[in-house]
Amino acid sequence: MQLNNNTIFITGGASGIGRSLAEAFHKLGNKVIIAGRRKALLDEVTAANPGMEALELNVADPVSIHAVAQALIARYPTLNVLVNNAGIMPFDDAGGQIDETVSRRLIDTNLLGPIWLASALIEHLKRQPRATIIYNTSILAYVPLAPSAVYSATKAALHSYALSQRFMLRDTNVTVQEIAPPWVNTDLIKKSDDPRAMPIDVFVAETMLGLATEIPEVIVDAVSMLRSNPGPGEHALINSFNADMIANPPPM
Repeated sequence: MQLNNNTIFITGGASGIGRSLAEAFHKLGNKVIIAGRRKALLDEVTAANPGMEALELNVADPVSIHAVAQALIARYPTLNVLVNNAGIMPFDDAGGQIDETVSRRLIDTNLLGPIWLASALIEHLKRQPRATIIYNTSILAYVPLAPSAVYSATKAALHSYALSQRFMLRDTNVTVQEIAPPWVNTDLIKKSDDPRAMPIDVFVAETMLGLATEIPEVIVDAVSMLRSNPGPGEHALINSFNADMIANPPPM
């Protein structure tokens, strides 16, 4: 995608990867609108970045999504980039009982929310001279983390959806890019400063270089091997990866 002269809407933009991406785009002179559920955090980010704006949004709520989509189209007619970044990561036990309420909220937030939001804005994006939809999935879409099985499954499903949408938009001016972060040092679970977590500034810098190209998937070099894992022999890596993570969990 082109990295400047855009009007960009970023969900989950009040913290973590979303905030860092928003600030990186903002520094390049783009008009950036962030969204999230916590108004106090949104206000903190916009105060720290004059010119950035914010909208309250619950991506798990179709009513909230459609209201925000209408507001975006009305207030920002040049909106041409959607960054579907918002997500949650509760843990679960696929070998035991799964909490129905938690898993439903996770699926609505991580999978259906991005689908609904892209759908609500797609016709507007098609009318722009150029437009991009970016999905923030996870390297766990390819190598699932067993103690967070539903989260990993939502990211795999979102990757699949991005593949389909990219094909369906192939003859339009709308491109689809996916970023699949590794373990990044953010507060998605709890910021731990574990040395195995990629520093967020390093991740965002490398990711921005990838987004500046037309490649469909932006994968940082540190986890490119994991992206190449799916296939008939994927089980060995998945098993060893999870055995290591369970033996050496991040501090909580």
